[in-house]
Amino acid sequence: MEDYSLVLNAGSSSLKFCVYQRAASGAWRLDARGQVEGIGSKPQFEAKNELGAKLAEQALGAEVCDGRTALDALAAWLRGRYAGSQVLGVGHRVVHGGARFATPTIVTDDVLTHLHRLVPLAPLHQPHNVAAIEAVMDQLPGVPQVACFDTGFHRGQPAVAELVPLPAEIRRSGVQRYGFHGLSYEYIASVLPRVAPEIAGGRVIVAHLGSGASLCALKDRKSIDSTLGFTALDGLCMGTRPGAVDPGVILYLFQTLGLSATEVETMLYKKSGLLGISGISNDMRDLLESQDADARLAVDYFVYRATKEIGALAAAAGGIDALVFTAGIGEKSAEVRRRICEATTWLGIALDEDANTRHESRITYPKSAVSAWVIPTNEELMIARHTWNLLGLAQASE
Repeated sequence: MEDYSLVLNAGSSSLKFCVYQRAASGAWRLDARGQVEGIGSKPQFEAKNELGAKLAEQALGAEVCDGRTALDALAAWLRGRYAGSQVLGVGHRVVHGGARFATPTIVTDDVLTHLHRLVPLAPLHQPHNVAAIEAVMDQLPGVPQVACFDTGFHRGQPAVAELVPLPAEIRRSGVQRYGFHGLSYEYIASVLPRVAPEIAGGRVIVAHLGSGASLCALKDRKSIDSTLGFTALDGLCMGTRPGAVDPGVILYLFQTLGLSATEVETMLYKKSGLLGISGISNDMRDLLESQDADARLAVDYFVYRATKEIGALAAAAGGIDALVFTAGIGEKSAEVRRRICEATTWLGIALDEDANTRHESRITYPKSAVSAWVIPTNEELMIARHTWNLLGLAQASE
């Protein structure tokens, strides 16, 4: 059997994974991908091959109640499918790298300690990312692990883009704008020369629109600004997160309504955004199908915030040459793309509605002064590439 590397993306209720096998030639290929979902409620395991054909699908027992037991279930499947093979490395998505980690890094005890300290900055994601690393240490002792940070791609932005305008002693404690979804943006930047060479060196705004949503302005494929800041609560309206909120509202929740810190944290991370506005769902598909007035309002607000922030980033970039849609909503919802493009015609976007409906790569007319594109993201491949490179497992062409 061929040796393999593993990519893990651990969340609160799911554990996503990809398995890449290494041939005798040294080349890597995707062999399997899947997830354990419904952790803590109705856990289900699913795996598919590189063509999307099912390799496994089964309900798991109630003992799969957290990330560690989910990893146990995945490990059992891996041992069966890849018996006799060696795991050469494991790459992880880690949401927050703080000020210290600007690039992927091999996990050590010191690195792990520092990642624990960043949990308050990303309470929805970081604890599960770190728990997955610790579980792999137990399951696969001695196998090197690489932490790949969603904040890393944004390091090197202009100082004004990273600044949080608070007193210096507060800023020195690490309070700054970090930006997130960096692995997605890094992947898009890496494929622009091949997919859309005419815009690769220009001013491109990438719209990562999913349950978590943000925008990033690129110049020559480098991040110069983004809508997410110190935590993953800023910027656009998201599935259960509000995006930008007047800080005075938070003070009001504490001082006038008497909510506790835990209650406010839960509201901001799990009960706001599309779910909070609609009262129905955090899933854009449900909202688009609904005739409920609040569901329509939630969609309207999502589009409004995205449109408003596109204009702001165009100003920060000194103009815009292209708009790229990616992630779940960005890749799959022609309706949301249409509405955003129609609201940004003033920037020079001339939407080709037929191309958009067909989910083509370019969805604007050739005459459009600013082009719009749909480019699927691949954060897992980005993590795998970093893991191979950092561990010395990559071919020169990868």
